Amino acid sequence: MGNFYAGQLRTTRFEEVLHNSIEASLRSTTVVPRPVFSQLYLERDRLPPRDGRTGNHDEDDEDGSDSNSPPIPYQMKPPPEGCCTTDGFCQAGRDLRLSSLAADHLDVPPGFMLVGVKSPSLPENLLVCAVDQRFLPDEHGHNALLGFLGNCMGCGEKGFRYFTEFSNHINLKLSIQPKKQKYLKYNLYRNSQGMLVKGAPICWMGHDIRIRQNGSDHSNEQPPNMALNHPSHTPGSHIDPVVPPQVTEAPHSLTNGTHAVSSFPQPPLIQSGAAKPAASVSHTTAGPPKKRHKGWSPESCANIQPENTLKTPPSSSPLSASSVPYVVTNGARSETTTQLSPPQGSPSPLSPPARLVTIPDQLLNTCRLQPIIFKGHGSLPQLAGNINDVIISPLLQSCYQSSQALPQVYQHYGPSPIQPLSTEMQILLTVYYLVQLGHNQVPLVEDLEQIFMRSWRESHLSEIRQFQQPHTPATQGRLYGIETPLGLPGLPQYLSPSSPQSHQPFSTSQLTWLAQLAASSSGECVVVLGDQIRSLAQGIQQTFSGLMEGRLKNTNYVVVIVTAPEQETQSCVIVTGKHQCRALAESMFSPIDGLREINHQLSTGVAQELIHYCNYLGQEGDLDSLLENATVENSESSSLSSSQESAEDRSAKTGHSPKESHAESLKESPGRNDAASSSKDTCQEFFVEWREVRPVQLAVARKLLSHVCAIADSSTQNLDLGSFDRVSFLILVPPSEVTFQQTVLNLWRSGILEGIDQECVSQREAERYVVKMDHGAQAQTDDLIRGAQSNSNTLYILVHDHAHWDINSASCSSADNSQGLADQLLNSRQIRDAPNILILHVTSFPFALQTQHTRISPYNEIHWPSAFSNDVDLYHETTRYFGLSELLELTNSGSGLPLMRYDSSFETMATALEEKFLKLHSAIIRTTALIQHYCVALMAVSGRVSDPHNLQKHTTVETLEIVHSLLTAAQQCPSRHGHMILLRIPSPALAAWAQRRLSRVRRQLGLEQSFEIILGNPSQALNIGQSFIDRLKIWMKIQDAEWVPRTYLELEALPCILILTGTEPLGESLPRSLKYCDLRMISCSYLQRTTLEQELGLAAYLVKADSRPPQNPGPGSDLLESDTEKLSSTDNEEEEGQEHNNSPLLSSQQHQPSPDSVTTDPVSGQNSTSPNVQKVATDTMQSPRQSQSQAQHQPHPQVQNYSQMSHLQPQPRSQNAPVSQSDSYPQGQALPAAQSRPQHSKSASSSLLSPWDSSFHLSCSWARGVSRPPSVLLPRALYDIITATDSSGLPRCTSFLPHMSVAWASSFRPLLSKMMTCTEQSLYYRQWTVPRSYHMDCSNRAEGRSDNFHPRRLLLSGPPQVGKTGAYLHFLGILSRMLIRLMEVDIYDEEDINCSPQVEGVQCHPSNASWPSIDIMRTMPFDYSIHDPRYDDVSPVYSPGCKPSAEANAVRQEDVYLRRRTSRMKLSKYAAYNTYHHCEQCHQYLGFNPRYQSLTQMCESTLHAFTFTHLSLGEEIQLYFIIPKSKEHSFAFNHSAGQLESMRLPLTSEWSPDCIKSPIFTITTGRHEHGLFNLYHAMDGASHLHILVVKEYEMAVYKKYWPNHIMLVLPAGFNGAGIGAAHFLIKELAHHNLELERSRRLEGGGPAGDVWPFVILADDSCAMWNAVDLDAHNGPAEHAVSLKQVVQHMEACPDVTHYGLCGIRKWSSRGCAGAKAREPFSKGHLHDFLLLNVDRSQNVQYDQKRFTCHDVDFTLRLNSAGMPVCRFNGFSVMKKQIAIGGYRTFIIKTKTTDVPTSVGPSQYVCAPDSKHLFLATPAHLLLEKYLQHTSQRLFPLSTKNHAHPVLSVDCYLNLGPQATLCFASSKPHSVNTSTAGLLFSGLLLCFADPFVTPGFLKKFSFLKGATLCVISADRSSLRQTVSRLELEEEWRFRLSDEFQTANAREDRPLFFLTGKHI
Repeated sequence: MGNFYAGQLRTTRFEEVLHNSIEASLRSTTVVPRPVFSQLYLERDRLPPRDGRTGNHDEDDEDGSDSNSPPIPYQMKPPPEGCCTTDGFCQAGRDLRLSSLAADHLDVPPGFMLVGVKSPSLPENLLVCAVDQRFLPDEHGHNALLGFLGNCMGCGEKGFRYFTEFSNHINLKLSIQPKKQKYLKYNLYRNSQGMLVKGAPICWMGHDIRIRQNGSDHSNEQPPNMALNHPSHTPGSHIDPVVPPQVTEAPHSLTNGTHAVSSFPQPPLIQSGAAKPAASVSHTTAGPPKKRHKGWSPESCANIQPENTLKTPPSSSPLSASSVPYVVTNGARSETTTQLSPPQGSPSPLSPPARLVTIPDQLLNTCRLQPIIFKGHGSLPQLAGNINDVIISPLLQSCYQSSQALPQVYQHYGPSPIQPLSTEMQILLTVYYLVQLGHNQVPLVEDLEQIFMRSWRESHLSEIRQFQQPHTPATQGRLYGIETPLGLPGLPQYLSPSSPQSHQPFSTSQLTWLAQLAASSSGECVVVLGDQIRSLAQGIQQTFSGLMEGRLKNTNYVVVIVTAPEQETQSCVIVTGKHQCRALAESMFSPIDGLREINHQLSTGVAQELIHYCNYLGQEGDLDSLLENATVENSESSSLSSSQESAEDRSAKTGHSPKESHAESLKESPGRNDAASSSKDTCQEFFVEWREVRPVQLAVARKLLSHVCAIADSSTQNLDLGSFDRVSFLILVPPSEVTFQQTVLNLWRSGILEGIDQECVSQREAERYVVKMDHGAQAQTDDLIRGAQSNSNTLYILVHDHAHWDINSASCSSADNSQGLADQLLNSRQIRDAPNILILHVTSFPFALQTQHTRISPYNEIHWPSAFSNDVDLYHETTRYFGLSELLELTNSGSGLPLMRYDSSFETMATALEEKFLKLHSAIIRTTALIQHYCVALMAVSGRVSDPHNLQKHTTVETLEIVHSLLTAAQQCPSRHGHMILLRIPSPALAAWAQRRLSRVRRQLGLEQSFEIILGNPSQALNIGQSFIDRLKIWMKIQDAEWVPRTYLELEALPCILILTGTEPLGESLPRSLKYCDLRMISCSYLQRTTLEQELGLAAYLVKADSRPPQNPGPGSDLLESDTEKLSSTDNEEEEGQEHNNSPLLSSQQHQPSPDSVTTDPVSGQNSTSPNVQKVATDTMQSPRQSQSQAQHQPHPQVQNYSQMSHLQPQPRSQNAPVSQSDSYPQGQALPAAQSRPQHSKSASSSLLSPWDSSFHLSCSWARGVSRPPSVLLPRALYDIITATDSSGLPRCTSFLPHMSVAWASSFRPLLSKMMTCTEQSLYYRQWTVPRSYHMDCSNRAEGRSDNFHPRRLLLSGPPQVGKTGAYLHFLGILSRMLIRLMEVDIYDEEDINCSPQVEGVQCHPSNASWPSIDIMRTMPFDYSIHDPRYDDVSPVYSPGCKPSAEANAVRQEDVYLRRRTSRMKLSKYAAYNTYHHCEQCHQYLGFNPRYQSLTQMCESTLHAFTFTHLSLGEEIQLYFIIPKSKEHSFAFNHSAGQLESMRLPLTSEWSPDCIKSPIFTITTGRHEHGLFNLYHAMDGASHLHILVVKEYEMAVYKKYWPNHIMLVLPAGFNGAGIGAAHFLIKELAHHNLELERSRRLEGGGPAGDVWPFVILADDSCAMWNAVDLDAHNGPAEHAVSLKQVVQHMEACPDVTHYGLCGIRKWSSRGCAGAKAREPFSKGHLHDFLLLNVDRSQNVQYDQKRFTCHDVDFTLRLNSAGMPVCRFNGFSVMKKQIAIGGYRTFIIKTKTTDVPTSVGPSQYVCAPDSKHLFLATPAHLLLEKYLQHTSQRLFPLSTKNHAHPVLSVDCYLNLGPQATLCFASSKPHSVNTSTAGLLFSGLLLCFADPFVTPGFLKKFSFLKGATLCVISADRSSLRQTVSRLELEEEWRFRLSDEFQTANAREDRPLFFLTGKHI
């Protein structure tokens, strides 16, 4: 039992004991130290074959057993009857073959792996199964448990415990005993296309030994590169530590007397999914003696040197760390360690430990490098001598210290088994990391930190999980979806944390030996000094000696390890590689310091030697000489170019620097103006398109707006949108003139200034809204601050565009630059504390703003919709963004020529120059070399030199292609449209030199009119030749004579080379004509995510939504276009034929151009079968080793030059062109099917139908390329970094430090996950990054605020060039419109109805009368007509001489939904507001300002009961008052008990200008948010008493929203009552309170009758109040006034106490028409805003049962009682339309369900005692609705019969607009309408008053057949009323005419009886 290693158990007693020991240790639960012997060697012993065989053995012949006995016969169990027995299928009949399941999604349980089973009957295929990985060996053949557990992946059956049973199920049909070691052969994994493919063989011990031995027998042959041949390996893959060499005992084979170097094992690669590493071959190295015993220790042979050590040549791939280099077998021994050690017997030069190291003289000149010493553990010795020759860096030491600091989450819980990595483990991991680095690779701290972190996590995985489960369940990897790897890639098995031995730390004495053992695999690249090294000083001194003696010329790193007994281990790393020293030294400069160093080298003239060297072209001579002899078509241009020489070239010849030379003055040649073309030659395909707002931009703008609204709606009240009436803004941009003008242009074209600033009428005036972040920005920002302080009603938006550019702290910035200005402006106290300034940061790289100290809340981040999550698909986009992820996707697809690539030839040349010119900065070298290539390419392509074809070998294919495309594109278009070429040169000095150099070459070649050379300096405006400006004007049809382009976007289709300089791009957008983005000169030293991604962001592009980058480019692709433009390759011809067979471009080459394209472009057909495209792909995609070795020996094909192209004539095929396979066939003949068939037919066919191909027939090259993204050329180092992925699947650059201004919070951080959203990435950086001391957010934590987030700060992030500017500009526009919308409300704007001239009569009051006369009002007739448009569907009230307008009613009935007309009105300063308004002035009034604790205490309310008795109700009424402490002074309390006694009322004689005497009651329901209860502004600061009347069930919610308001809570029985009940209770309460106040006044000795008797009943939708101004210039006009003015004017009216009810007019926009002739006071119905005299109207009550028309009913009864009613027509009230809540919202639902149902009005009533559907609705409401909708059937004679109305006694009930109602009061002394001679069509008696008698009814006459309707509360009272009034004498009744409302008995239905008049 236990671990059983097939083929490992031996017959010897020793090995049996060893195996038992291993098994016991694996089973042990305690950690017991085991001997180093068993840890390091015994388990990894690889014994040679016992029979000495060296031949190759087929893997199928091995059965995994050591026994030589014949195999045991095996009889398979017969399959069950009826099951499937077909090979490759399981017994359930499901397919198991790998070829069938490769594309299927397979469900693999956790802990299982997909394994390929070898079937004897299917040798060409594998069967797929899932096996528990516990029963499978690891990569070293260990840890496989005995037994088997597998699942069938066909039918899904699980739990096969025996391999015999499983083999029967999958139909293996074996004749011998089934063994898993024989048939479980391969790991399976998914490749980049998601296909399941065969991986590495499973490492079964017995089988693997034979393979390793077979490989070792061929040690004199070159082994295959296992990593590069691995299916999942790509250059630049993630760096993981390599495995130390395995110790074997294979005998050495002697060849010609020298030791043959055996092969070296491939380091294991951890693959995704279930893939295992490929099998590797073993390596023979000297180690411990063969016969070992327990007492042996590595110390005993520490000085034994390995006899065969690998010597590694320069690696072909700098970042392909896992690739195995070629093995050198020249017979020479590699002296790796002994070279640095003194000969035995000779004294050591530093035998005693020394603390002083002397740097040798001339170290830099001798070694031609500047060594870099990385501090490790311990302190470095003091250096003496020329210390400038050595660089000391603490970077590695900081990495060590960071990885030893445990995360705080594990330190809070006291002692734990979790410990940091030991010093020894850190050093050993560092050595392994350095060993695996390529020859040209530079170590990265991020890689080493991840290695440390993963090693630590795996070594304490179980303990970490224990902490994560109870304490932090969502921390680190689990929070971000990161799966913890099961093993640490690259570590040897005995150091891997997944093995039991990893818990046992090795001793210090073993460290040196293990490090040297690991370093031996690198040859001489890594040297470990540890033997006989007693101090760091001794090791450093030895290293210096080795450098001076030349013994370390092939060594890149020297690791010094000092181990001494009872002392701490010391270490340091000395970098001695030339490339590494240069790269690391340049990376230690900051970007600013790097530019200063470049300027210093240019100014001192040290670069002149390089310039002269590059000018020399070998046999072709000097470049300047060739230019002087150039043949130019124009003789004047020729003479000019020969006589004028630039100052730069003269200075180069005299030895002066280019910087000191004067700028050359160029004169344009007077050649023909190519821009002036005739109309017939005008290009018809060119179009200028300024993009409108795209749907996704609109969506982002709305997201921004919603976040702003969320800030305003939050309880923090940090933004009050309701207090702003306009928007102003200021856009801060980096100090780039182009970016500034670009933003101004976008602002002007967006059109938002039309709504924000109508005075801005030109683009020049729009510049005041955009500010460059330079020293002049302070003045404009100060103006904004002053404006914000003086204009509190204006919301200022401060947009910080390109926000990641300047994040330095103002305190750490110098005065000579503008860094830190953003901190000084945006974080100033004036802006931070201003309540009307909102800051919006806009950036493509928000990482530096997302730290632990950030000022931006994560809830205030707005991220651009991601294409990864298909967010963009939600919007109907016509464009598709093509950015970095799309570039990587196309690059990694491996199909066709990728848009992003590197130039291997240029990299080879640059590397050679860097080795020659060691003292020069690499930027100078690369720039000089590349500009030289461009100059040579211009000469070669232009054809203006004598022998252009020989010049091609002095440049690269990529550069030739770029120049060729630049020069020939304009020749193909009638209007000379062309492409833009972008050269990115960060150094301004180098960029200026490059511009001068290229301009001189262009002038001497006579190409001044062909293309422009533009220097894109951020500090300068664009400078373009006049001829090109004229050409742009013609193209864009610009008439302005003074127009000049100010942005790169305006250079559309201009053939030009743009040299963009500056430390980093500053947000400049590039035109669509950009074809090549040449980034070969950008620095590779600053590896931060922001730096890399913003450089690549220059190539970001918007393409058509239906365009797709070609997988196999078709005829319309960028590759096929080069049939007329692109050049032949300069790479090796020998590999061309091999690669053409498999080239994905082969199929696209064979398509002949259409006849249209031949006609349009005569040149397009000449190279239809040329291999040019294939050669370009070969040059780019070939291995770097080939490019380096073949760059100097390759033939150069002839290139069709520019002068030949200019004639636009078809040229014959060049005889010198290289011949490929396609050339062997006739030009018109197709290739054989085997060669012409593409590799991916699907992608090839789709590319032919792609929209990219549709542009091929266009003659204009610009039009063909406008829908394609540009090509990007990168340095090789950056290409490898960007295209490599980490373990999470993301590009490696995402794991880099996000910005140089931030630092990682801990090394113990997880990697970003591929599935993270932008929000999750933000949370990741907020957790794991901290700002550095010079970051502007560094001091944010120290400001003492509990919440570090600024409440009014937003962050908008999105990819570069995606359209963020358009999005936030549109946001500003819709925000401005929204603020205007917030300041506007929908006001009912309706004309009065039922107006007739007869009613108006004669004017009684003068038009300018201030108050009404009581005498006049008494004699004025009452206007019975209802004029409120809200009541257009009610019954008109009969009045003699007044007939309602039937036409008006008919119109309103037809247009039901539009009958309530509204108008948008801006809120005045005296408006009433809802709960969403909370300005600074309202805080105390509203009562919930969190900043004032005392105010909060004042808003604490108390509940007081108030009880009074009313006779009509027959019971006591108990109401509740909720009174805040701030309002208690308005009430009188019992001093002893504290009980509420009354509400204080003023005296009638009292008057105060700042006080309102009348209490205001507002009845409301369902409008706690939208009700207009904030009267602070409406009252203009006047003191008033405002009471909200609410229902009991709504008390809590109203109290929450209005804590400082007084609440009057109605009794619970009124929850279902209507508005009539609320008015009834208010009136009775007010009258009772009036009596109490009179009593209280009497008790106090005051007059009882002088108490103010009025209360105000206001609707909850009253928004504003107006007054009529009769003295206006244009006639009467209304203006806004405060509610205070209206009420005080009415209260000041003489004899006001004689009025029973006063009110004001309802506003209408046509209300002022005829105001001069209109009566200022009228007598009629009053609504919405009432001043009620509760004393005079004591005997007239509101009907508490009413739901509708209660105010009409009350006014009629009040008028009939003789109470004067007055309407002040000089005032009007505006009512806001509120669609939510209110008393007019009625829900009719049945008793059986709570869901509202559609019940017709006829079902509202039923016959008594009948089975009917009862309704859960109040009976009075059902009756009112029934009468309204069925009056035509109930009173048929009254329909449209105004002359015969229905008589209604003592009440008004709505019978619908078709029936006219005549109101009559039965009260004695009542005033009624004269009805003499009037015949009524009906009689309505509702709850007949006792005053109604038979004699009273006999006063009225009725038509024959008139209808009687008697309504009572029950059937008994109904009969009593009929009997008492003697109705049966004149009315006929039937039993069927009795009805009741559809209520159940417990709901107390109403009954009514109908009858006919006899």
